[in-house]
Amino acid sequence: MFFSVNDMNNTIVENWNSVVNDNDTVYHLGDIALINSKKEDLKRVLEILKKLKGQIVFLKGNHDSRALFKFIDKNNVILPDGRMKFTFIDVGLILKLNHYQLFLTHYPLLVGPSKNRVNVHGHIHHSSVNSPWNINVGVDSADIDYLINKLPFGTPISEKNLFKIIEAKLIDHKKRW
Repeated sequence: MFFSVNDMNNTIVENWNSVVNDNDTVYHLGDIALINSKKEDLKRVLEILKKLKGQIVFLKGNHDSRALFKFIDKNNVILPDGRMKFTFIDVGLILKLNHYQLFLTHYPLLVGPSKNRVNVHGHIHHSSVNSPWNINVGVDSADIDYLINKLPFGTPISEKNLFKIIEAKLIDHKKRW
């Protein structure tokens, strides 16, 4: 798919910036980079992150070190609208959108059957939790396949596309169960 890690990183930056505006907020659900905590590696990750448009709210993933989060926070920048470019959350958060409670986490969380509670998560690669109430939004998630118009690799999932995925997965799950 990519010739090198740099090729992948450049593709992600390009695809991200094609849909994210400076005033947008993107929730990154963990596993920013799989690196050690050497200063040169931390700097390299920070330089890539600074190229991404918008404010980024990071939820800690199992591959995210405290050293990385501390380094990013120490070198944080203020956006033109006065917000910090990077903010950090350890476990998860709840967003209320379109009459839904969205539980944003890194690991899948079983929220149980409900008409308005959905866990939006990362962590699982190339597969999906067999529940319409769990949506995997990782860059290599199978749930992204519910979108009719495929997203280029590394493109953040918009609120509009998230609800398309939720709807399509609910319909698919009803057919099979």
